[in-house]
Amino acid sequence: MQTVTLARNAMATRFELVLHGENSLALQAAGEEALDEITRLENQLSLYRPGSEVAQLNARAAREAVRVTPEVFALLQHAQRLSAETGGAFDITIAPLVRVWGFMHNAGRVPTETELACALACVGMKNVLLDSANRTVRFAREGVMLDLGAIGKGYAIERAAEILREAGVTSALLHGGTSTVCAIGGPPDAAHWRVAIERPQSPEVAVPDLPDIPLADESLSVSAISGRHFESDGVSFGHVLDPRTGWPVKGALISAVVLPSATETDALSTALMVLGRPGQKTVGKSRPRSRSWLLTEEGLLSRASAEAASAIVQ
Repeated sequence: MQTVTLARNAMATRFELVLHGENSLALQAAGEEALDEITRLENQLSLYRPGSEVAQLNARAAREAVRVTPEVFALLQHAQRLSAETGGAFDITIAPLVRVWGFMHNAGRVPTETELACALACVGMKNVLLDSANRTVRFAREGVMLDLGAIGKGYAIERAAEILREAGVTSALLHGGTSTVCAIGGPPDAAHWRVAIERPQSPEVAVPDLPDIPLADESLSVSAISGRHFESDGVSFGHVLDPRTGWPVKGALISAVVLPSATETDALSTALMVLGRPGQKTVGKSRPRSRSWLLTEEGLLSRASAEAASAIVQ
């Protein structure tokens, strides 16, 4: 049994692939093709690349209907459905809020009431008009901006996994910045991969140990308030924003979602941070293989699965 490890920087993070199989050359070729797909998607979905489809939408769609590729249109439709399902807790129009809070350029600041109100007016999928017949996108007003950061990385991981499976890879672990992980099969010596979630640091509460999560042909995404944050007048503000209120999320330290689709785990782990414990029911709805975890600022760890009638609090 051969093991091949590959890595590449893309989407402002590091993607890594660990592949197992009998032929190292075949694994290497499949891995390079998968990483090339991630690079292609970065060039297509990044709002920071002027030539990307998303950047072109942000530049033109408030003035005219912009035709996009079938792939991007389908992803926007998926994002629209997830936004509706989560009551707007997941929303790809969040970019105006990210910008007004200073997170777009890593210079955090508390916006004025006027700035926040102006940004909020541009947030919401009601401002994105998708024309299926012509495969075009139009914004309802000036100032609307798309940011696929909470779904694009998961989509890229999912596409990379599809390419590996098509190449005959049956044992692999992929991750993008360790926040989204996708398992193909299990490792050579076990039925499941076991993935550890880093315990967040909180000076206010005793944080319990988080469980190792078994994965086999599943994806895991984790969202957390630690990392990008800033302090103002002694108050800490995290980068996970509630698209409905415009303010940083309070009450949750970390969320994790397991589903077959990395696209959905990426989006729904973010939504779960915003929604809190009620969001676990939303995540599990119509998803028979779902599992989720939510750690609150009070140190309570809530677990839920599609089979459970309700979350179990320990």
